[in-house]
Formats: sequence, structure tokens, C-alpha cells
Amino acid sequence: MVAVDVKSQGGNVVASVELTDDIFGLEPNVAVMHQVVTAQLAARRAGSQSTLTRAEVAGGGAKPWRQKGTGRARQGSSRSPHWRGGGVALGPKPRSFAQKTPKKMVRLALCSALSDRASDGRVIVLDEWSFQTPKTRDAVAALGSLQLTGKVLLVLGKEDDVVWRSFRNLSDVHCLYARELNAYDVLIADYIVFTRETLPGAEPASEPSETPVTVDAKDDEEATGAGAVDADAVSAEAVDADAGEPRADDGDGDDVETKDDEADE
Repeated sequence: MVAVDVKSQGGNVVASVELTDDIFGLEPNVAVMHQVVTAQLAARRAGSQSTLTRAEVAGGGAKPWRQKGTGRARQGSSRSPHWRGGGVALGPKPRSFAQKTPKKMVRLALCSALSDRASDGRVIVLDEWSFQTPKTRDAVAALGSLQLTGKVLLVLGKEDDVVWRSFRNLSDVHCLYARELNAYDVLIADYIVFTRETLPGAEPASEPSETPVTVDAKDDEEATGAGAVDADAVSAEAVDADAGEPRADDGDGDDVETKDDEADE
């Protein structure tokens, strides 16, 4: 694993973290990166360009002149492709340029791009962003403290809205959420800036439950004692019932005599 320094927003080193080899230590696969980036750029195309064929152009219903006797070439419509104002032959029509790319290939391209930037020392890890209010002046000062030049890609968390608004006016800074990280944006950036929260491969901090349930030891003992008393009471009642030998009912409302009653008689 490659160890990198964890810096504060002011540029001071506060700790170090190891980058995962599965993400930042691969041999870049150039062919896969090329195919994935090509597919990503193709999917951005709107595909909305359109032209009118000879059937869609208005007019041209009447034959321009008669078939014979004029000395000119025969024509059937003034909207044929070789006429000015006519339809377009084999012109573009709206379509989708999207390409299907396997998920494993997309992941490999992203890991290859991150590994390439990590091998050049272009991956920066921050402890956290400390913007109180969104100010572009503070954002420029932070870039100067971190000595970041050229195009910078910031990988932000869902709680970094103030950071996003601080950097959005800078043309050389591109902000992305961690779930939107892709190979193309990594490859066109000179530096990739993560935080501890957004660093791939880092273990997320465990969040406490919103409604924690706690059991007091005293209450648990009391509940256990009450259950034991109830069980003893039930056992005593069972013994008394066996000793008394109550009369059984035969279903007609008359008591059935037991063996002890027959002996007394």
C-alpha cells in the first residue's frame, strides 16, 4: 500500500493514510480507459440533429412539367434531393449514441485512472473542509495553501454544500460527489482531492442509531426476579390442586363420586 499524508485545509500534515492497492495500486489499463471514456463522451451527445427527407418537405406534389416535348430532363417532383429546397438524402435523424459498457469494465477504468494519478503523487487527502460560509476568496486561499495548480477535481461528501458553493465560481476546479466519480473526470484533472470521508476504500465511521434502546441492569434483575416468583406461585397452586382432588364433572352438571367417597360410605 502507498502511504500519503493527510493534510489540513491550511496545508499542514496532521496524519497519514494508506491507499488501497485494489484501487490505487493497479497497472493502468489504457485500452479499457479509452473504451470507457469513448462510451462516456458518446453518451453525452444529445443525438437530436435531424433533416427533412423528400417526403417531409412541404410542396412538390405537382409534376414540374410534362414528361415529353419540353427538351428538358424529366422530373417528377420539385422536392427531389438534387433540387434546391428539396429533401435531404441519407441525412441524420434523431438517435441515441449510448453504448453499453460492462460494470466491471467501468470500475477497472476508474481504478486505472486513480492508480495513474496516485503513482504521480497527484492524489491529495484532506482531514476535512473547514468553510463556515461559502466564499470564493477562502477557496482560492485553500488552493494556494495546498499548492494545487492546473485543473483540480474535488470529491465531496453529501454534507459539503458550503464547499461546493465556495469553489463553483472557479473555472479550473470541478466538484463531484463521491458517488459520481468517473474515469473521464479523473483523467482530465491534474490533482484529485479527497477527504477522509470520500476516500475510496476507507472504512466509514459507524453512525449511532437514531432511537437507541438501553436496558438497565437493575430493571433486568427486577424483571427476572418477578418471573421467578410467578413461577413458584404457579407451582404451589399446582401442588394444592393435586392435594385437594376436586370432584370431576361428568358433563351433566352432577358430580362424579370418587374412590374416597365410596370408601366412606
